Amino acid sequence: MAIILLSTMLTISFATQYYVSTTGSDTNPGTITLPFLTLSKAVGLSSLIPGDTIYIRGGTYALGSTISISKLGTKDSLYHLFAYSGEQPVFNFSAQSSSDGIKANGNYWYIRGIESCYAAHNGIAVNGSNNIIENCSVHDNRNSGMQFGNGASNNRVINCDSYYNYDPPAGGNADGFSPKLDVGTGNYFYGCRSWQNSDDGWDGYLRPSDSVYTTLENCWSFMNGYLKDGSPIATGNGNGFKMGGGDNSNSSQLRHYMTLKNCLCFDNRVKGFDQNNDRGTMILYNCTGYRNGTYNFSVPGAVRTGETLVIKNCISFASSGVTLGGVPSGVFATNSWPDSSTYPTSVSSATSADFISVDTTGVRGPRKADRSLPEVKFMHLALGSHFINAGTYVGLPLIGSAPDLGCFEYNPICSVSSNASARPELQLFQNYPNPFNPSTTIVYQVAKPGMVSLTLYDVLGRDVVTLVNEVKPAGIYTAVWNAGGMPSGMYFSRLTSHGEQMIRKMILMK
Repeated sequence: MAIILLSTMLTISFATQYYVSTTGSDTNPGTITLPFLTLSKAVGLSSLIPGDTIYIRGGTYALGSTISISKLGTKDSLYHLFAYSGEQPVFNFSAQSSSDGIKANGNYWYIRGIESCYAAHNGIAVNGSNNIIENCSVHDNRNSGMQFGNGASNNRVINCDSYYNYDPPAGGNADGFSPKLDVGTGNYFYGCRSWQNSDDGWDGYLRPSDSVYTTLENCWSFMNGYLKDGSPIATGNGNGFKMGGGDNSNSSQLRHYMTLKNCLCFDNRVKGFDQNNDRGTMILYNCTGYRNGTYNFSVPGAVRTGETLVIKNCISFASSGVTLGGVPSGVFATNSWPDSSTYPTSVSSATSADFISVDTTGVRGPRKADRSLPEVKFMHLALGSHFINAGTYVGLPLIGSAPDLGCFEYNPICSVSSNASARPELQLFQNYPNPFNPSTTIVYQVAKPGMVSLTLYDVLGRDVVTLVNEVKPAGIYTAVWNAGGMPSGMYFSRLTSHGEQMIRKMILMK
């Protein structure tokens, strides 16, 4: 199933702009100089039409009741709910006695940059469809951070964080992200983190939905099943990615078609990648499980006739192991398992020498300026690792002659940069803006004169355009790409010089 990443910045002229501020009043007209006080006032305006934008100024909004977002946009004209540039609005629902903090019941909303915390139930409950939720954080809520239900489908969740969610008194239901129960199909998560939630990082458990598709790409899940202070909680499941399944009378029936690409799962109290009775096809490409409590990869049960388990280019390291006995006819290729006697490996078992670092420092750290995941050395492949160029092609971008194993494709620049005495020959910085429409600027640096090539290509590896292909003296340069004639989606910039190369992801949103 091809999923194209949709994300962020639009450059169209919005019909009307409204503003909300902690210093405003709901008797104001909602202008930048006379803003509203509450978001509820803004989203409930009869004059609010598709294409309009609500800007929320920074500060803490102390609330005791739910914010309901229910208006219906269209594919070509979304509602926009944005944090004001450079500011952080925080919706604190600690005074709430019941219900969710924010109910996103509408369709075709683009929500960006808000924080929802201390709600009596879910931080954000997504019951609508075709929404984009980007750069949001949900934490310390008394159920899941972000839950999807009531048929919610085709939502895109980009670069969001969910953490420290705990449902008192037992803590058995609070997940980080929950596309579960009566969720719809086609929901997509990219670049999200989930940590120290009392139950699971992601939970795809179904009741009564069936034949639901969900995709996760470039997501991290860690230390779930532990409290905020780091102590374990036995009543929570404590899994990283719970892929689906039902319970009781339907435990052998329901299918959650879960696809995970380049996902990282570590230090969860119990399991890393967990089947949990899922009877549908599960696909895991280039995923890494590290030091989860029992199993890094656990698929012990059968699937329904016609379904299968696909695991390729994955690494399990520093755990009691892997259990895949439920799907003996699964499709496995070039994985590294710790127990080769039970699960024969195409690639030998991992050692700490295969990685630049096994230190998790920085995984909770601030995101980069474009809100992508922080740059860490943790679990990145080291120079000389036998996992480099040892994988099977599965359609994901690659740098070398063949795919690598694990969630991070080996980058020579990252490896060289880990040695403080070494100086890389080139640097490719993140484009800005990113996401963009239609133009973006790419900055790169070359340390010594030589031939330099800067090429852009799409998710299928096809060259789109070559922006630079010439001899350059040492220096810092910029190149501008106007993607006006290209479709929305993910693209890659590749800089090469002196036998080295560096790659960055870019997102075009129209």
